[in-house]
Amino acid sequence: MARPKKTAASATKTKAPKAIASTQSLGSFVKSICDVMRRSNCASALQYVPELTWILFLRILDAQEAKAREEAEVLGANYSPALHGPYRWQDWAAPYSDKPEHPKTPEGKPFGWKRQELFAAGDGKLFEFINKELLPHLHSLDIDTRTGLPNPAASSKQRIMGRTMTAVEKVRVDSEANLRDILDKVHQINIDHVDDQHFFTLSQVYEDLLLKMGEKNSDGGQFFTPREVIRAMVHTVNPQLGQTVYDPCCGTGGFLAIAYEHIARQLGQSATSTDIDTLKHDTFFGREKENLVFPIALANLVLHGIDQPNLWHGNSLTRKATYAGLFEQAPKQFDVILTNPPFGGKEGKDAQKNFAFETGSTQVLFVQDILGELAKNGTCAIVLDEGLLFRTNESAFVETKRKLVDECNLWAIISLPGGVFSTAGAGVKTNLLFFTKGKKTEKIWYYDLSYVKVGKKTPLTLAHFGYASDGSILEDAKLPAILTSDWLADESNAGKPFPSYARMLQQRGNPEGDSPYSWTVDFSARRAKAREEMQPLLDEASSIKASVVDLKEQLRRLKKDKATEAEIQALVNKIQEREKVARELETKAADIDAAVFDLKAVNPTVVVDVDTRTPLEIISNIEAQGKIVADALARLNKLLSANQ
Repeated sequence: MARPKKTAASATKTKAPKAIASTQSLGSFVKSICDVMRRSNCASALQYVPELTWILFLRILDAQEAKAREEAEVLGANYSPALHGPYRWQDWAAPYSDKPEHPKTPEGKPFGWKRQELFAAGDGKLFEFINKELLPHLHSLDIDTRTGLPNPAASSKQRIMGRTMTAVEKVRVDSEANLRDILDKVHQINIDHVDDQHFFTLSQVYEDLLLKMGEKNSDGGQFFTPREVIRAMVHTVNPQLGQTVYDPCCGTGGFLAIAYEHIARQLGQSATSTDIDTLKHDTFFGREKENLVFPIALANLVLHGIDQPNLWHGNSLTRKATYAGLFEQAPKQFDVILTNPPFGGKEGKDAQKNFAFETGSTQVLFVQDILGELAKNGTCAIVLDEGLLFRTNESAFVETKRKLVDECNLWAIISLPGGVFSTAGAGVKTNLLFFTKGKKTEKIWYYDLSYVKVGKKTPLTLAHFGYASDGSILEDAKLPAILTSDWLADESNAGKPFPSYARMLQQRGNPEGDSPYSWTVDFSARRAKAREEMQPLLDEASSIKASVVDLKEQLRRLKKDKATEAEIQALVNKIQEREKVARELETKAADIDAAVFDLKAVNPTVVVDVDTRTPLEIISNIEAQGKIVADALARLNKLLSANQ
């Protein structure tokens, strides 16, 4: 009796395509894929997210190419795909079936024909094909493997594909059965076509996966900024079509992806093909250093619908490129910069020498870098640690902030709660700064969110900023209770709208922009006052220096006239003493000047509870509390003794 032909379908039952009903249902579906990966040599998010990234990326690209081919055929135009068989998803990864209604490749072969061929050839053949044929082919799309040089004939999409796959040396999943299960599940995502709604849903799910890379005690945390914080920053800056948007340390691409969502929402359904082409190809630019993260950023932006992510791989501060092929059309300066530079890092001399104010502090160098890359009238929104704002004891910190306020209008600072970045393993206090280049800072408007208690299970949300998802101002009834509780408890506020950040931002620059949570600092007046306080000190130091010149001339004459050693030494001491006084006066003036650049948010309306009890009253209270504890312990001992 003849043995039945072995098929992939017989090993793994092909499931019917699933419709994407919601973010939650898709999230559960993707979680099931991750569960398979976790039992297949991908235990942590830092392992299974990169593995799922390249698989999901190839799936979506195949769907994109199929859709583009259909559109070209409708228009009667020629279409040149980035991939040909057998390297397309539909050839080697899609489930196989010999049923007549099963989808066919452009050549007329059933989807999954190569996968079926490999399955029939025996165990290990799928891994062998991927590791020895598919991956080398994908790597060669933008780099000539013979010379190691960029392939000049590569299309933009081929370069993106090559770069996304660059960190993938071999399949990490250790079982072909599990890999086939993963491929079947991934194939069900967007099985029919890829539209904007599905892109949005899928990108949200992918963002959740990236968040897992940013959980505490995971090295991926340095690459992840809470997406609700990013959305608040994007709503504030409000980037428009036609502007270039840039992130010099883009991580997984969150700022660029959410800026894309924002502009696409503004365009709506009436966007022209030219507008869409501009948005997807000529709008978003970024740099990223980490080898693990760069391909994930590319995949993330493609999943969000950005067909051409213009990303540069290398160290932004040293300008040493690992790969710059996707950044060739980038402008020298950008209209909008959205970023969260790493804080707490230390840079070497190769990075420091590129900047006017040398320091090892990474975030200070990034601020200087941004000031150079921000176009005139361009706007930046940046996350900065509290230390950079208040430090005035290091010249590079002070001079960088001086350059910022001299060249830009620093128009808003938001003081964030301490736990915003706790999911990334960082408990450091942070602030959001917004500035526009081309006009010096006159006034700075502050908003205080530091009183909001946040943590891993209670993260800061867009509603805490007073924004709805579309950027509109939320009604008070929809604001978080923790935000408004103190305000509502004050009877004098009855009937008044809560002064949320989104609401008060509209009034900044006016008296109506100040509230118990917001205030305005007249920075010009602060500088003028400092100059007024410094001038007498500088004048006195100048006068002393002039007298020292005369004393040094006397010293020269004494030495010439061969005066006694005692006379010469007395005059030397007098000169040194006066020079010391002059230096002290100049230092005091410099300290006054540096204090101007302490930009820390200190809410002037906060009422500080002061303990006015005398030491005897405090001791008496301690004794009373001790008696309460002693009585409770005595009752507990009596109760336990009675039960023995």
